[in-house]
Amino acid sequence: MASSEHHARPAGSTEPQQAPDDTPVNLEAAFEGAQVQQVLEQLDQELIGLRPVKTRIREIAALLVVERARKQVGLATTAPSLHMSFTGRPGTGKTTVAARMSQILHRLGYVRKGHVVTATRDDLVGQYIGHTAPKTREMLKKAMGGVLFIDEAYYLYRPENERDYGAEAIEILLQVMENNRDDLVVIFAGYKERMDVFYQSNPGLSSRVANHIDFPDYSAKELLAIAQLILAEENYRFSEEALAAFADYIQRRMQLPFFANARSIRNAIDRARMRQANRLFNRMTSGGITKLDLITLEAEDITASRVFSGEVEGLDPAAPLTAS
Repeated sequence: MASSEHHARPAGSTEPQQAPDDTPVNLEAAFEGAQVQQVLEQLDQELIGLRPVKTRIREIAALLVVERARKQVGLATTAPSLHMSFTGRPGTGKTTVAARMSQILHRLGYVRKGHVVTATRDDLVGQYIGHTAPKTREMLKKAMGGVLFIDEAYYLYRPENERDYGAEAIEILLQVMENNRDDLVVIFAGYKERMDVFYQSNPGLSSRVANHIDFPDYSAKELLAIAQLILAEENYRFSEEALAAFADYIQRRMQLPFFANARSIRNAIDRARMRQANRLFNRMTSGGITKLDLITLEAEDITASRVFSGEVEGLDPAAPLTAS
């Protein structure tokens, strides 16, 4: 189609001169030259598990390296559609993966800057006639040359409200996703079930999002490894008893409402650190505090959590538990 031709041979370009079929192609050199492996390794270090997600990101990176090599030997090609959908519950690494994906796109020359702009419905949709278009275009302008990450994207579509302006924002997004796909990647993110309904509501949107990546929940074992990784980054450690207590905490917390995977684990560690600090503060007059005390979380810092009473920390215990 016309738009594909535009991306294969932009205005002002000449027909690529193809190299002979036996021209050697060094994909490894192209991969190493773009330093993509460094980004993939960083992703491995930052995120525990998520093997299917990491595999898909590597596949996309491989496609881009091959596309780059094809151009170098004069093979005309249509720019691949790189718009994406990240589905999964909160705290599964979607924002981190978006940042690393943007770096890969930048290093391979698919976007100019490689930054990520995060947006929600409030950033894109106005409250009165004539308000939505400038808001949406302003966010797109900020994201141009990188990635626009739209979290809880399904809130853009509210069919029950005929006066809602979300449909206008979606139409603008669709235009820019098609016309500027060589300098902007849009990632829609949110819960899988709601995102499926969102895509069904707009066939044009679904057809422009070629890469759907599902982020699974972490297992209890992976969450414990994430906790230890967070502690190591902050120069803390669990005592042996605290490690067992936190493993118990994870099992209990996973059964309670509003569980957000790694995000809930980080919040739990922050609260445990506060309890540890208070415990040490109450001991200061007696002396005898060592560096080891400062870096060690004990079992009592974990078991004091309301989770062990079947309650969610951070909520008013008198408040009804409703879905967020």
